[in-house]
Order: sequence, then structure tokens, then C-alpha cells
Amino acid sequence: MKAIRRFTVRTVLPEALAPLGRLALNLRWSWHPETHDLLASIDPDAWRASGGNPVRLLGAVPAERLAELARNRRFLRELRLVDGDLTDYLRGDRWYQRRLAAGRELPEAVAYFSPEFGIAAGLPQYSGGLGILAGDHLKAASDLGVPLIGVGLLYRHGYFTQSLSRDGWQQEHYPVLDPDELPVEPTPITVALALGEARTLHAKVWRARVGRVPLLLLDSDLEENGPGEREVTDRLYGGGGEHRLRQEMLLGIGGVRAVRAFCALEGLPAPEVFHTNEGHAGFLGLERIREAMAADAEPKKGGEASFAAALQAVRGGTVFTTHTPVPAGIDRFDRQLVRREFGGGSAAPTLPGVPVEEILALGAEDWPDGDPHLFNMAAMGLRLAQRANGVSRLHGEVSRAMFAGLWPGFDPGEAPIASVTNGVHGPTWMDPLVREMGAWEIGAGPVDAALVHGARAEDETWDGVRRIPDADVWRLRRTLRALLVEEARERLRASWRARGAGSAELGWIERVLDPDVLTLGFARRVPSYKRLTLMLRDRERLTRMLLHPERPVQIVVAGKAHPADDGGKRLVQELVRFADDPAVRHRIVFLPDYGMGLARRMVSGCDVWLNNPLRPLEACGTSGMKAALNGCLNLSVRDGWWDEWYDPAFGWAVPSADGAAADGDPEARDAAEAEALYRIVEEQVAPRFYDRGGPEGLPTGWIAMVRETLALLGPKVLAGRMVREYVERLYAPAARAHRALAADGGAGAAGLAAFLERARTAWPAVRVDHVEAVGGPLRLGAALNLRVRVALGRLAPSEVLVELVSGRVDEDDRIVEPVRAALHAEEAGGDGGRPLYTGRLTLDRTGPFGYTVRVLARHPLLASPAEAGLVAVPSADAVPVDPTMLR
Repeated sequence: MKAIRRFTVRTVLPEALAPLGRLALNLRWSWHPETHDLLASIDPDAWRASGGNPVRLLGAVPAERLAELARNRRFLRELRLVDGDLTDYLRGDRWYQRRLAAGRELPEAVAYFSPEFGIAAGLPQYSGGLGILAGDHLKAASDLGVPLIGVGLLYRHGYFTQSLSRDGWQQEHYPVLDPDELPVEPTPITVALALGEARTLHAKVWRARVGRVPLLLLDSDLEENGPGEREVTDRLYGGGGEHRLRQEMLLGIGGVRAVRAFCALEGLPAPEVFHTNEGHAGFLGLERIREAMAADAEPKKGGEASFAAALQAVRGGTVFTTHTPVPAGIDRFDRQLVRREFGGGSAAPTLPGVPVEEILALGAEDWPDGDPHLFNMAAMGLRLAQRANGVSRLHGEVSRAMFAGLWPGFDPGEAPIASVTNGVHGPTWMDPLVREMGAWEIGAGPVDAALVHGARAEDETWDGVRRIPDADVWRLRRTLRALLVEEARERLRASWRARGAGSAELGWIERVLDPDVLTLGFARRVPSYKRLTLMLRDRERLTRMLLHPERPVQIVVAGKAHPADDGGKRLVQELVRFADDPAVRHRIVFLPDYGMGLARRMVSGCDVWLNNPLRPLEACGTSGMKAALNGCLNLSVRDGWWDEWYDPAFGWAVPSADGAAADGDPEARDAAEAEALYRIVEEQVAPRFYDRGGPEGLPTGWIAMVRETLALLGPKVLAGRMVREYVERLYAPAARAHRALAADGGAGAAGLAAFLERARTAWPAVRVDHVEAVGGPLRLGAALNLRVRVALGRLAPSEVLVELVSGRVDEDDRIVEPVRAALHAEEAGGDGGRPLYTGRLTLDRTGPFGYTVRVLARHPLLASPAEAGLVAVPSADAVPVDPTMLR
């Protein structure tokens, strides 16, 4: 008989154990070993059964066991220590507070929005890298003392758990998640937003404590909602276009309202900076525009002028991070669906006062090859943010090219999209055995203290005072490999039982994998561009590698395909069927239900982390960073983060066959890169691992690479480094812009909006009328004196920037790696209202060389020259032939 209502009855802790409740509800236990170990010691079997969820654990422990612990002096002593440590952690000043004390101008608070957060396995609100990155961002912000507020959705079914059918086909399961069994707390906050067709979406707000950072999670599973609205937060990335659109409206619009209510409730300063982690939360900018328009009680020029000023006020304090290197990965909705959901013309629009046509314009694909029928969330995110970034240096380049259509007239390289390379949270991803031995001592170099203790300030460094002997390093690596082998066998046995195998059929699993064999790991989501099955390209050759008599290789694989991606599921099935072959199944395994728990074991237990995406489609790819923190070496295509930090001292690069791809032959590209992958493993990786010519029969060359990985790569890949970059390069400038635009009742924003309107109206009359360059022979070290006449129409010289752009030119006369320099106004009025600008161009390189002149709109509150989208360049008749140039 099915219950009509489900709820969880929480346990009542004895008074002596009351601190356990506080410890269980602060997710710091997920990266603080002492707290984690204390919670697990309450009942190890119940801890495993709970999936590492202390709230569920405390609800399952018998009263007798709790009474026993309440009398256990040793346990109570440990409880007081970790509880006191949490108190110190929450109260102490950190890197951020010290920066403030030193006079640094930083935001009072930052709101960080993401559709998913991977904090801990016990709070399954993530699907892959985006969520894990968001979780690591919050944890590192907590360690650094950054006043961050996270905002997401609480999915009642999470993503999905994965199992395999007998023939290896992925199967999805969606277990119900009861918030009362999760490490979250209810708040009294509810939010509501109007939808199309006179419907209203209500949501309750839960709070998760991520160290010092509050994470607000919106939940639509409320009785006051209709069936469709109630299911908005049912599962992560589920449903069709309308469902996804409503999820993103709730995340963005409802999230801002939740933040406002939470800050008022807790007495916290309102965020000055809003960070949109990917386009899913982009609607937050629209809600902030509505707020700004509502606060403008007397708009000077009617609604449109008020909208323009509000847009500029919102842009200044917004940061947008894109994680998507291909247009197909961006959320796009039918424009008519967006129009309907935002209530155009209805009595109760979602955003009262905000014109629906302005909303649609923000997401318009109004560039060549754009689809006029679609609303593009990334385009809206970029238009609503004055500062944007990709997540690796290469991804920044890709993003500037991909979104160049938003800034017509500018070269792709000038698109205002920076890059901040992702990082991973050291205390979460470093295995306790590595931490206990001392990663900084293994590497014998300065390593960020957060590698050792998340509670310490991340700007400290530790210098190695002694060098861990090679034998100890090698013993550690074998121990970690053995732990992976043990867990892989357990998971493989459970998987085969779920596939219908009986115990009598599974004796072979005891011989699966070997703790003394070179172990490669491959684990990630399974879209086609990540090429899960590239390793199967030549199965005979792979089999020879797996079964090599002297230098065998073993491979551990894991990953989930999206439930709607049958192509990805076929890749999983292909890999599983190969791994099922009795000839090789002891050397290659596929472990289902990849999540944070399995990830931690794999990144620490593997010797080599394999990554072979189609370059440049991997925006960053942080799993290899996690592996590096444990002394695992990387073998990867030079994509994402590996493109900028690869060094043969600590890994290998698979050459990318870009030429084959350019010729339109993906099969040739896959074949060439698979061949390179096999060759590197056979000729470099395996020989280095099995070369035992060092003292005590140790692979000293391999151990040296482990040391280099920890010493040189470890400090770079930390989330603490990443968050510091966000604070210094993006959050602090955004806060300054927000303050300048909001000053004097928003006069700065109104002035910028008025300038942009006037500049766009006047721009058709702006032109470069005349350019002349006078100088001697065109040889290295010579100089040309430039005189430029510019027509400015109704604009003043102070409102434009006239630039000289020069550099090497390609076969099409396009300037490559341009150097820009401002020209100087010599005459304010000039010839017939055409000011004269002058400058000097030094010929500092040989070979094909070129220059041009351009005019840009200029305003002190613009963050980049391209932001206004206005540029004028010379016409062909503006540059006369100068005889002195022909000598």
C-alpha cells in the first residue's frame, strides 16, 4: 500500500551529542578529515549505507548507540575538538579580510548562481564538471573568507543513478530525495513569480551551509503549486523546453528574490556583484533590471530611458562565466515561448515594467548565421554582464571567436571575454594518505597550504623541509592503487549482480586488476566530443597493451551519458562489451554510477589520467587537475587547462591532428590521434613506469615525475588560486563599476545610458576622413609620422578614442597580433569641425607590416573599447598615396 505523504522523522540527540547536529549540517565535514572521520566512526556500516550523508546517518543510528557515545569520554573529547575547530573556522579572519584591512577595494558580498552544485556525495545536486566546479568555488571562497552567497535549485530527484543492463546498455534511476534527510535546513523564505497563461510558480528556500558560505536552494515541490509548476525542480536537466525555461526563470529571477530576502533576514549586506555561472541563471539580470526600474520613481524620459539606465546599472555589477566551447551546447529557447512565459500583454507579467521586446532583444541571435526564431541564453548573459570570462586560456580564445558576432566591426580577439582557468579544491580532492605524508615534502617545493588544511589561509606557502624518500613515495602510490583495485572489484561485483549474474558466475572478479600494474583512468561525462571509445580504435593493439607480458596496462573507466543521448549510451555500451570479454576483463573495467565518491578513489589510485577530447571542445576539464593533486600523471590532448600547463616534466601530450579535421575527415583525425595515444603509452609511459633500474629496484624516473607534478602543477590547479583571480580581476572591478554607476541615485548609469544612446545616434556621421603617413625609407628602426583627420559629427573629441593599430599582416592584409596606441588630438575644432590627430609609428620588425586607424566611442564607465559596439575605420579614398613612402 502506497503512502499518501512521505516525511522523515529526525532523531533527538542526547544533550552531550548536540554538537553533532551542527557538524552534520555544515558541509565542511566533506573536506575536513577530522570531522568526516568522527561522523563516520559513529556507525561505520550505517555511514556507508547513508552514502556519506551525516543527516541520514543520525536518523538511522539506534538510540542505544547514541547513549553509548554520550558516555564515551574519548568520543566526546574528539567531538569538542572538531566543534571548536568549526567555530574558529567560521569566525577567523582570512585572506579576504586581510585584503580589506590593507585597504583593498573589494565587494561587500557576491552572489554566485549555478544550476548545479557538487559539494558532497551526500547532497546529490550535480551532474558533472559544471556542478563540481561550482562546489569547489564555494569551498575555496569559504576557505579564503570571500563573502559569497551561492544560489541554486533543490532537485527532488537529483540527476540520476546509473546501472547497466545485461547487454551493457545504460539505465537511469531517479531516487526521491527527501530534504529532511539531506544536509540542508528550511528557511522561512518563499518566493513567487508569475508565468504565462496567468499561472504562478511558488518556491521554498532551503539553506545548505558550505563552511562560511550559505547556499540557497529553491524548491518548487509545494502544495500551492499546480502539477506542472510543482515539477519544475523535479530533476536536473530534465524535461522539454518549457520545463527548462521555467527552471531557469526560477533560478535567475526567483534566486535574486531569495537572496534579497535572505540578506534582510540575516542582516547581511546586499551583494554588489552577481556572478552567473553559465547561461542557465542569466535571467537574474532581468530581475535586477526590474528592481532598478521600480526604484526609479520618476524616470526622466519614460520607460525606455529607465530601462536603458537600469541595464547599465545591472551590467556593471555582473560577471558572466561561459563553460561552453560549441554553439550546440548553449541553452536556446523558442522566442514565442519566452514571450508567452514572460507574460507579454498579460495582467500579471513576470517582470512588471520591463518591456518584453527588450527581453527578447537581449537574447536575440542578430548576427550572421544566427537563428531569428531562438532566444540565446549565452547571448543574453554576455549582454547583461560588463565582465565575462572563459574557463581556460584556450577556451577564452574559443569564446571570443564563437561570440564575436555580438561585437560587429571588431576582430574576434577584441571581444571582451577574458579567461580564468578553473581550479579544484585541494582538501576535497587530495587523498588523506597523500596529505598525511605531506604533498609539499614529496614535491620538495612551495605548495599552497590549502593542499594540506582547508582551514588554513590559502595565501600561505609551505617550503619543503625534508624530502620524502623515493621508496616511501612509491609505497604510497602502490597503496592508493591497491585501494582503487579493491573498490573497483566491489563495484564491479555489485554491477554484475544488478545485471543479473549469480554469485557462482563472479569468481573471476577476485582477479580483476592488479595493484602492481600500470593503471590508466578515464572518467567523465560521455558526450561524443570526449571520445570515450577512442582507446578502442585498434582493439587488437589495445589488447596487446593490456596483456603485455612485461609491461601490462590496466584501465579503469567510468562515466554517464545524458539520459536523452542515445549516441552517448551506445559509446558506453561499446566500451562495456569490450570490457566484458573474458580475455581482457581482468585488465579493463567500466564502473557504473560515476559520482564524487568514485571520482576521489580514481583520481588518487590511477597512475595516469587519460583525456582525449576533440580539441578545442574541452573548455577546461578539471578531472586531470584532481589527479595531479595526488601525484597521478596526465596524458592528454592539449586542450583546456592542459594546453597552457603541459610540461614533459610531469606528463605527456597527445598531438592533435587538426589538419585532418580541417580537411573534413573526422575518421582520419580519430585514427591519427588514437595511433599517437597508443604509441605514447607503448614507447614512453609504460617503459618509464616499469624501468626499475634505480636503487632498491625503484622507477626513479617515474617518481621524479610524481614529484614534479606535486611541486609544479599542484599550486596552479587549486581552486584557491582560481577564486583569488576572480576576486582581483573580476569581482573587485565589478564592485567598483557598480558603485560608480549607482552613485548619486544612479546618475552614473543614467549618464552612461544617455551617452550610448547619443553616440549610437551620432555614429553614422563619424568617419576617418584623411590619413597620411610621412617618413623615410621603410626599413627596420625607421618611423612614420601620422596625421589623421576625423569627422565626429555631434560628438566631442573627449567622447572618442582614435587609435593606431599596427603589426604583422597575413596574406589577406589582416593585421596579426596587433599593437594599439592612442593618437593625440592636436586641434579640438580642426578643419571644418574635423579634429586633427597625430602619432608616430616605429617600424620595429621586418617583413610584411601594416597599419590602420580607427575611431571608438569612449566613456569612463565603459570597461572595454568594444563594449559600446561602435567603430569607424578609413575608407579607401581616405588614404592618399604619399610619394615619400615609395622610396
